[in-house]
Amino acid sequence: MDLDDRSLTETGIDAPERPQGRVLILACGALAREILALKRLNGWHHMDLQCLPAKLHLWPDRIPDAVEAAVVEARPRYRAIFVAYADCGTGGMLQARCDALGVEMIAGPHCYSFFDGNETFAARGDAEMTAFYLTDFLVRQFDAFVWKPMGLDRHPELRDMVFGNYERLVYLAQTEDPALDRLAEDAADRLGLAYERRFTGYGDLPAALRAV
Repeated sequence: MDLDDRSLTETGIDAPERPQGRVLILACGALAREILALKRLNGWHHMDLQCLPAKLHLWPDRIPDAVEAAVVEARPRYRAIFVAYADCGTGGMLQARCDALGVEMIAGPHCYSFFDGNETFAARGDAEMTAFYLTDFLVRQFDAFVWKPMGLDRHPELRDMVFGNYERLVYLAQTEDPALDRLAEDAADRLGLAYERRFTGYGDLPAALRAV
């Protein structure tokens, strides 16, 4: 499958018209590469993937309705559906919606947490209060999800207002990619933050999908 970050951001990935697996993974477009990589590595042929547009994260309140619509549409074709979203800024609304729909979802407040490992992330506590996080996807899409939506492309003077309380940018790296490392370091420089790279791999995601 050819993956283009712009398409993953704007439109996501449709489920197959004719299911090839028994389980549908309904995910955020920002997780498409990681889920497909795990599918290949583990031979999870019983799983199909559908991704909602990653740009929904710009309006978290829209995520529960989008997930519900996708679950209702896909449910007649699959034995089970697993929602590959964490809370993602919905304030518990997504969990409540998934409970009402009778589908499971990934545990954790956001993908930064489950990539780092939910227990590990929680244990860092106050030490991480001044950290701004990026994942592989967000490094590639930094302009689309950070620089432009926050108006920094038009009003660079807003940088200190928006990021004045942050001290460092932490790149939670899913892969070993020097090109992404350079982009992440450049993002930290543009935001005026110290840079830290933390290799996480896929964190809790493999175990969550394996349980499905």
